[in-house]
Order: sequence, then structure tokens, then C-alpha cells
Amino acid sequence: MRHAGFRRKTRSVLSHKRPSGLSYLMINYQPEDRVIININPAQVKGMPHRRFQGYVGIVKTINKRSMELDVQVGNKTKKLITRFEHIKLQKGA
Repeated sequence: MRHAGFRRKTRSVLSHKRPSGLSYLMINYQPEDRVIININPAQVKGMPHRRFQGYVGIVKTINKRSMELDVQVGNKTKKLITRFEHIKLQKGA
């Protein structure tokens, strides 16, 4: 029997140096900003699926603890709800 959990086969994808501090909360995001999805494996809440690791999304709405992104995957646009720990602002765009 094969186990197919949410974090299956993520040993290399979700293993990186954990960020320290709370500076990610100090960034003021605006609608239409472009952000990079960079999953923080230490924070499980609001974690997007591993297939979105490294993708670029466009901010649509900003909530108290999370935000809604539109991510282009092939010819489709996916709606993704994630927390601030798992994104960073794209520079130069």
C-alpha cells in the first residue's frame, strides 16, 4: 500500500535553511504585486502544495494572516491561498 500524504516526496524540495526573525511580516504587499512562492517547511499552516514551489504569483486580495494569489500553471490560472511565511516579494518587477 502506498502512502500519499500532502508532503510525500518532499525531502529535497522542502529542505533548506529556515529563515529567522519576523521581517517577512513587515512587508506591505499591495494588490497586483508579483511574489515568489518559497515554502517554509517549519510552518505547516497555510502551506501551499509543493508543486507551486518557486512559482510566481500575482497578489489579488490581502487578508489578516494570508493572501490570495493567482498562479499561472500552463494555460490555466490557479487560485492559491497562502500565508505570508511562504512568499517573498519579487525584486525588479
